[in-house]
Amino acid sequence: MYRPKIIHALRGYSAAQFSRDAAAGVIVGIIALPLSIALAISSGVSPEAGLITAIVAGFCISAFGGSHVQIGGPTGAFVVIVYGIIVQHGLSGLLTATLMAGCIMILMGLFRMGALVRHVPYAVTAGFTSGIAVTIFSTQVKDLFGLEMAHVPSAFFEKWGAYFGALSTAAAPVLLLSAVSLAILIFWPKVSRRIPGSLVAILAATGLALAFFPDVPTIGAAYGEISSALPQAALPALSPELCLLVLPSAVTIALLASIESLLSAVVADKMTDTQTDPNAELIGQGIANIAVSLVGGLPATGAIARTAANVKNGGRTPIAGIVHAATLLIIFLVCMPLAAYVPLCALAAVLAGVSYQMGEWSAFPELWRKSKFEFTLMLTTFLLTVCIDLVAAICVGMALYLGKILAGKFAANCGFARTSD
Repeated sequence: MYRPKIIHALRGYSAAQFSRDAAAGVIVGIIALPLSIALAISSGVSPEAGLITAIVAGFCISAFGGSHVQIGGPTGAFVVIVYGIIVQHGLSGLLTATLMAGCIMILMGLFRMGALVRHVPYAVTAGFTSGIAVTIFSTQVKDLFGLEMAHVPSAFFEKWGAYFGALSTAAAPVLLLSAVSLAILIFWPKVSRRIPGSLVAILAATGLALAFFPDVPTIGAAYGEISSALPQAALPALSPELCLLVLPSAVTIALLASIESLLSAVVADKMTDTQTDPNAELIGQGIANIAVSLVGGLPATGAIARTAANVKNGGRTPIAGIVHAATLLIIFLVCMPLAAYVPLCALAAVLAGVSYQMGEWSAFPELWRKSKFEFTLMLTTFLLTVCIDLVAAICVGMALYLGKILAGKFAANCGFARTSD
């Protein structure tokens, strides 16, 4: 039976817990602000779309999901997928794929598939997560160095070849602002963990740009005037042909959102000694993705870093996630036009930091020592994610994993001795 966690959490809810939830929600909202804008721009959509996604999805995931403390919104895992869909099918294709993905996730929850999704092997998730991290960083080099490039190739090796060819056009002011932003991201946690370093880096870079480097490329220069008007809800322009074309992308979004959200929920459960209902969480995630598709947003899922920040700052019920969404809504309505002054290199630095943090770099030597098969599985998934695409990576990774299981069972049934991998 579907029962959102908010129903359970509000029983015996106290003013003291609301105070802790509200404080955590405000902090996480501030953390989500620069990330949402940066992820939207990197995905090829407007800055407003990132915040709208964080607001709508953040509310829906907390109100309708199966976790006590999950914080939802746009995440780095979708940047590559979203960009590819927009290039091939435009914004209408993205919204259609997101709507379809939401419906698929609701069906997965209703058919109680949450437990199955949680059994995707760690080597596969670590491989594609690290691959996505490398891919995201690769998309930020142009803005990070201020390179003059009329066109950035989409293929990984061609992209880096073009970067090296354009290194002589790097702009000194951009390099300086990027260096300042990266230094703040690295050292700010030693000063304060409550105020996010990404926000401090963007404010510092924006102040320096306004004072000394007015010609540095900014969000406003790239996207024009930034609006604080709320979007009108409307169904995407659905057609049978478009639905068929974006179906593989919709399945990919649904699977990736399911895996990432349930992994985030598992981490949160360990931190809070709670129990997420995986099927209710999938239904909540599905509702969130349907909702964002109606307002021009991005695919959304549970965000591990923001969820962990919520827990560390005292959030213990879905009310914290709802306050996080309300905080972003207020910022959107009051301050969104100011985003036009933010330098693109500062956002690139923030995403470079996101790339480093989301990569499972320590897993490579750990799996090498633990199991050569798991290391090979992770490396294969990683390379396919970087060099081809995420769909191929997940399909091949899961095929190798299932093949290993079936081979082991076949060997056991035939009485063969088990050999070490």
